[in-house]
Amino acid sequence: MSSWDYDESDVRVRPARRRSRPRSKLRPKHEDAEQAMVISVDRGRWGCALGGDPNRRVVAMRAKELRRTPIVVGDEVSLVGDLSGRPNTLARIVRRAKRRTVLRRTADDTDPTERVVVANADQLMIVVALADPPPRTGLVQRALIAAYAGGLTPLLCLTKTDLAPAKPFADQFADLDLTIVTAGRDDPLDTVVELLTGRVTVLLGHSGVGKSTLVNRLVPEAERAIGEVSDIGRGRHTSTQSVALPLSGSGWVIDTPGIRSFGLAHVRPDDVLLAFSDLAEAITNCPRGCGHLGPPADPECALDSLSGTATLHAAGARKLLAALAESRAY
Repeated sequence: MSSWDYDESDVRVRPARRRSRPRSKLRPKHEDAEQAMVISVDRGRWGCALGGDPNRRVVAMRAKELRRTPIVVGDEVSLVGDLSGRPNTLARIVRRAKRRTVLRRTADDTDPTERVVVANADQLMIVVALADPPPRTGLVQRALIAAYAGGLTPLLCLTKTDLAPAKPFADQFADLDLTIVTAGRDDPLDTVVELLTGRVTVLLGHSGVGKSTLVNRLVPEAERAIGEVSDIGRGRHTSTQSVALPLSGSGWVIDTPGIRSFGLAHVRPDDVLLAFSDLAEAITNCPRGCGHLGPPADPECALDSLSGTATLHAAGARKLLAALAESRAY
């Protein structure tokens, strides 16, 4: 037959494809999912401690329904699938619980994109060397602001006490009622261990301040790499990613990579003051748009009417707010 001899009856019409069942947006509830804490992140794989037990570790991937949900160290998640923890096995993260606290930063003070560094930590321990590299007040102020804004309790840990006295630097933060400890090579760590036991604590600091040395003393089996300070006074990065390490008694320390900048574009003045119970109530009487810096910038700020210890807290908080405002002026 030639093509001219065909008509409609010779053409086979393929029926429309039908699915075996209608498509649904319903997802399984995973009621049998097991709770876990994220303790490491590496190229699309999350290390998790089942039930927060460091001896029950599994590697997990993110389930399809969570493909756009960011998951960081400290997150509390729900797991299904292979939870045996054997080599080459993968569980699936099907839920991320609501975060209690967050340590956030931005690339700089003009970048609106927030980056969550760690979730659900109780404390932020800011590690500062008293010399080599020299201590930087600016980083401590920024870390304090981030801690107050994120709901974490800040601690200040001073290292390399054999090279310089701790008091002159520590006195700069006396108004904030900040817990300050020393952790030089020859200093006992009893006080530090007591502060960390039973809590999840993030360690944050510039490269070369002795953070990895401190971690190795707290968790000897961690064997974190230790670096030296370069000729220009900057530390070399030794930790390349955040990781949660269990303390011998109870609690976790989260070691983070050394930082060179800490943007605070996401922080508002009220976020800082709300961390102080005596200041949080006072600022409800401030006029709208008050920056809480006091005269001449904010002549009607309610913080000026405080007395007693609250006055000291207000003075310390205003130093932080002044540093925040100055950073945004450039």
